[in-house]
Amino acid sequence: MEKNGYRFSFGPWNIHEGADPFGPPVRPSVAFADKLTALKDLGFDAMQFHDDDAVPDLDSVSHGEMLRQARAMRQLLADNGLFAEFVAPRLWEHPMTIDGGYTSNNPAARAYAIERSKKAADIGRELGCNLMVLWLAREGTYIREAKDAVLATHRLLEAVNALLDYDPALRIVIEPKPNEPMDLAYIPTIGHALALGMQSSDPVRVGALVESAHAILAGLDPSDEMSFALAFDKLWSVHLNDQNGLKFDQDKAFGSVDLRRAFNQVRVLDENRFWETGVIGLDVKAMRTQPAELATKHLRNSLHAFLRLLDVVRSLDRAQVDELIAARDYEELDWLVVSSLLG
Repeated sequence: MEKNGYRFSFGPWNIHEGADPFGPPVRPSVAFADKLTALKDLGFDAMQFHDDDAVPDLDSVSHGEMLRQARAMRQLLADNGLFAEFVAPRLWEHPMTIDGGYTSNNPAARAYAIERSKKAADIGRELGCNLMVLWLAREGTYIREAKDAVLATHRLLEAVNALLDYDPALRIVIEPKPNEPMDLAYIPTIGHALALGMQSSDPVRVGALVESAHAILAGLDPSDEMSFALAFDKLWSVHLNDQNGLKFDQDKAFGSVDLRRAFNQVRVLDENRFWETGVIGLDVKAMRTQPAELATKHLRNSLHAFLRLLDVVRSLDRAQVDELIAARDYEELDWLVVSSLLG
């Protein structure tokens, strides 16, 4: 399908074994090289990385070896006509980060989180990528009394400033989520993310990433969260997916639950020429029931849904839309959108 100037990415975690909190894996692991082949064959342009996706066993290798492996990964991407969209420090699986990284009550855990994040910045530099995503997975608490939320906010700011100071070329995008894995997260919405960034030592280098499901879990519409960030030129990345209600983070294929909601995400991105500044990232999981040989269709479906909805967005008669808005005939405007989606 014609991509109309848009570039697309996903992360290696989007091709997965199908384990969930209630059951073990149901599909075999897939080697990274095979995931890279799938990415290219499906028509994607870039890979998203956690730091240890690029350099496995990151905490056990020397700094020199870490840089060597990152350079080799960059060459592997280039050999396949691909690039790295971003690198994110994985701060939620290590024993040191059980109670958070940047906001832990333990000074040693906070120091570990900062040093691990600096390694991610080094890896990104070697990958030719200066964009770091901070998903603040465990920066929260299970009960409010366990941490001082004011102090925790200042510690988050200190961490962002430390990374900005460490690498003058680094750009940081904060990815908010209201809950899961922590019950109470300190940066639940795009407004929180942008406020934190504006208080940083270099606000020009701090932006935001909107994930569809995370916005829905906060009771918000993803297109409005995108629009808020776009209004300040701070939407630097997106994770498109879908979500069936206020449940656990489902990461369903984009547009598979609410097509109107997906339409509006494509609409605000396209009306604001996102193809010029950003990559359309996906964060989607295959259904647990999907056989291994069919476990990339969620990625195909999401990319094709975006492009089909893009056709709908661009096919709307703008003059007719403007007339209906001027007449305040929103029922007719509503039908225009619904009938367009119905084909």
